Amino acid sequence: MKQIQKTLSLLLTFMKIGLFTFGGGYAMIPLIQRETVENKKWISDEDILEIVAIAESTPGPIAINAATFIGWRVAGFGGALAATVGVVLPSFAIITAISFVLSAFQDILWIRYAFNGIRAGVLALIVKALWSMYKQSQKGIFAYLIMFGAFAVTAFLPVNVVFVILFCAAAGIVQALVVGRRNKR
Repeated sequence: MKQIQKTLSLLLTFMKIGLFTFGGGYAMIPLIQRETVENKKWISDEDILEIVAIAESTPGPIAINAATFIGWRVAGFGGALAATVGVVLPSFAIITAISFVLSAFQDILWIRYAFNGIRAGVLALIVKALWSMYKQSQKGIFAYLIMFGAFAVTAFLPVNVVFVILFCAAAGIVQALVVGRRNKR
């Protein structure tokens, strides 16, 4: 019975997140963090940081990946399925409805202004997620070099992000090995 309640709670929580977040996965991260860490206490701040890193690194949308990982951690396969369906269903329903009426209303000026406002709000949510992740990340010269290097490569060069993520992961492993050896001496 308790497993069913957790699964239902995951479904409803992620439906709420999916329903009230515009702008995609990065805009959802602060809401996912607030609901799963602060409100429900399903996972810790450290867990959410790891889950976001894994969700970014695996194929697929970050919000869906994060929902799936959190659901799995909280309630196994059923939780993963419920969280994934919960985060996708509102967007699917809204996009389906909008696709039927958007072409008829796309020339209305106030609708274009509304979408401009939504874009600005989404940018604020993405910056908040960035700030939250920055505060929780380990800091040091190595981390800053990796961060700025990855940003520069992805922003200014035509490099596939997958290669950047793999390079960053390899650099982190090498750094951990080097630090580990130093600490043994």
